[in-house]
Amino acid sequence: MDKRQAIGSWLSGPRAAAEDMGVDFGYRGQRLGLPEEGPGSVAPLTRRLAAIFVDWAMCGLIAYGLIVDRQVSETGTWTLVVLVIMGSVTVGTLGMTPGKRLLGLRVIAVDGGRLTFGRAVLRTVLLGLALPALVWDRDGRGLHDRFAGAVQVRT
Repeated sequence: MDKRQAIGSWLSGPRAAAEDMGVDFGYRGQRLGLPEEGPGSVAPLTRRLAAIFVDWAMCGLIAYGLIVDRQVSETGTWTLVVLVIMGSVTVGTLGMTPGKRLLGLRVIAVDGGRLTFGRAVLRTVLLGLALPALVWDRDGRGLHDRFAGAVQVRT
């Protein structure tokens, strides 16, 4: 192996190196028994990011207009509080936030059923901490979803 190949495998990460050696990881969601494409498949990262952006913007408007009385310096903290409350209630009852609904996503339990209210609260609080949402497994689920036993799927 020359130096360029070693550097390339290091930059690409362990998954790319394992795939070069012939390891088949399958598609995202295969280990969970989800389809590869279409309704019920694991939601793509771009849609999930767009949904959280829509939810954050909506919660920011609520915090700015109704809670902090147009005090911009206090809006960020209250936006996070509104996001955690809204996410807990909507995911715990409907299985989706307004942003997820707009983009055709749903949060379900790994076994395919509804996510319980307690697990939805746990998931949303961990999402509010941000760090668990930034660490993913090979199915594209963040730690907040893994701890709550949840997966985001297309509707």
